[in-house]
Amino acid sequence: MAMPPEPASALRAAGQEFLIFGLKQAWACIFAGAFLAIMVASHLWYPADAAVHRYDALFIAAVVLQLGLILARMEERAEILAILVFHVIATGMEVFKTAVGSWVYPEPAVLRLWGVPLFAGFMYSAVGSYIARIWRIFAFGFTALPRRAVLLGLAAAIYINFFTHHSVWDLRWIILAALAWALRRTWVHFTVHRIRRRMPLLVGLVLVALFIWFAENLATWCRVWAYPDQLRGWTPVSPTKLVAWFLLMFVSFALIALLHPRSEEPADR
Repeated sequence: MAMPPEPASALRAAGQEFLIFGLKQAWACIFAGAFLAIMVASHLWYPADAAVHRYDALFIAAVVLQLGLILARMEERAEILAILVFHVIATGMEVFKTAVGSWVYPEPAVLRLWGVPLFAGFMYSAVGSYIARIWRIFAFGFTALPRRAVLLGLAAAIYINFFTHHSVWDLRWIILAALAWALRRTWVHFTVHRIRRRMPLLVGLVLVALFIWFAENLATWCRVWAYPDQLRGWTPVSPTKLVAWFLLMFVSFALIALLHPRSEEPADR
């Protein structure tokens, strides 16, 4: 019969696993973290009289970062395609949302599509890049993950509602309830170091949405974009935006899920 580990040994193992978890998360966030750091640096130190507008410089930096990941083969071809698709559909949403005044990009830019500077799509690419990389790094598996048709149907409903709620009923709470019901029994299984662990997928998605909301607060403080109530001075982003980020992140999750063969993890792990 195996003896239980000594308390000191168990604490050391837990600390080691926590450290590895943090390092792997940082590795998965390499694009998002680097791009956010560039935003902060541009806010603090980019010259106001520079020949290139700050927004255009952010676009150039984002392209260089993305090409670096591709050339270093840190993202697979299929993942790049999914991230590109998410980039395109998110940019379309950006064009619409800025047109109706949901938020604005207050600084000038040459590289702009209507009211949206071209770097904006890369902020959504950062979300797709994170999900694609974390899926591989932690070797994700799932218990009771809904069929692809269900995932894509929910993703399509979320995306359409981002547009239609300005003119007809806002169905986000109904969609959110449907999403919670569809994922109520879904667990994500992952390996940090040696032990296979699991958590409810809904909990994982909420945690990621929370960190995106923190990043959004930092980005709006950097005047990368601004909501109407931030135009006269920065104020924290409303916590209600967590719902929007949760829903939009699920769209990215559904696209990345298409790349992976369906395999069920044992439910009793």
